[in-house]
Amino acid sequence: MQPSYAAMNAALADFLAQRGDPLASARAAVRAAPESAAAHLVEASLLLCSRDVRDFEKAGWVYAKLTKLQLTPREAAHLKAIAAALDEEVAAASAIYDGILADDPHDLLALAVAQLFDYYLGDPESQLRRTARMLPAWRGTMPGYSTVLAMHAYALQECGDYEAAEATAHRALALNPRDVRAHHAVAHVMEMQGRLEEGMRWLGARSELWNGAGGASTHLWWHIALYHLELGRHRQAVAIYDHRMQGDSFSELIDASALLWRLHLAGVGVGGRFHTLAARWAPYAEDAFCAFNDLHAMMAFVGSGRRDYASRLLAAQERRVARPSGANHDMTRLVGLPASRALAAYGRGDFAAAAQLLRALPPVAHRIGGSHAQRDVLHLTRAAAAARRSAGLRHAA
Repeated sequence: MQPSYAAMNAALADFLAQRGDPLASARAAVRAAPESAAAHLVEASLLLCSRDVRDFEKAGWVYAKLTKLQLTPREAAHLKAIAAALDEEVAAASAIYDGILADDPHDLLALAVAQLFDYYLGDPESQLRRTARMLPAWRGTMPGYSTVLAMHAYALQECGDYEAAEATAHRALALNPRDVRAHHAVAHVMEMQGRLEEGMRWLGARSELWNGAGGASTHLWWHIALYHLELGRHRQAVAIYDHRMQGDSFSELIDASALLWRLHLAGVGVGGRFHTLAARWAPYAEDAFCAFNDLHAMMAFVGSGRRDYASRLLAAQERRVARPSGANHDMTRLVGLPASRALAAYGRGDFAAAAQLLRALPPVAHRIGGSHAQRDVLHLTRAAAAARRSAGLRHAA
């Protein structure tokens, strides 16, 4: 196998397994074969899967190189999907990937990127339709089959079919016990069914299988921390934060904010942790590129009392809403901006305003993306604001 193809396959394998450094492998493939459109396509796709506007801009440069290369029809279709994503038309990009998959249901790059885009859009029904269409073309002996099963399991649980989701995830784990996606699907099922003790035991017993998986590993520890938190074991949840949530990728920052904010709502003192976390979020205060990021940055800014950062974030969101195009415009307009305003109101002790802003969100909350478990923080914040308002409290802490 040529070095470029080996590196490209390694990049795709790491991306699917949620391990290693797939972007570094993709770039190694590009360096080994700069005229290889396939290597550039993998690099651009991985960059577009990031929640970081800086990666998004880098994807634009890769796209420019791709337009100068000779492409097969399938590569041209991938390029068209990349162009749509660069225009922030994420749903259109997913539709193009569906066309690619109709011709070749084994195109794992198209499948993985489309599933992630629909996760960002908060559209699990689309995820489930896609994997349901793909699975009949797959067999247990095919490389990547466990990943397809795990994707299907995640979509099933987000659509509320918990029994089928758990069974499908266990099928994936029987093929590949280290499949992080399958562990993640089971973690969600147990969270949604309130099987908290069982969830801690099940994930804890398997942690060696998914430790070292970067942000995906951190997220599974976040699920264990949620189990502890919901059982009132606050000290254990804080310990997980201290030992498992100190990374600086966006997914790790999101998990850190989501856990600290939930602890804050539960009345648990977190010391100076919010201040440290706010400093980690500060460089991205004015990105306004991903409403899901913005919401979690706001948690850190409000929790730390950094109204200056919070004001900068709100102003950036308002500027983004003034440019009416792209998926993040709708995410920010419908959910991100009102939710961030609600958190800011909560932080200054205006619990009536916080509750009122959050009361209007449930019908559209999915538009900010993420999972049901992640978006539950909006309900928790609304409930806390209403309780504090009823108690006549004036301050959030």
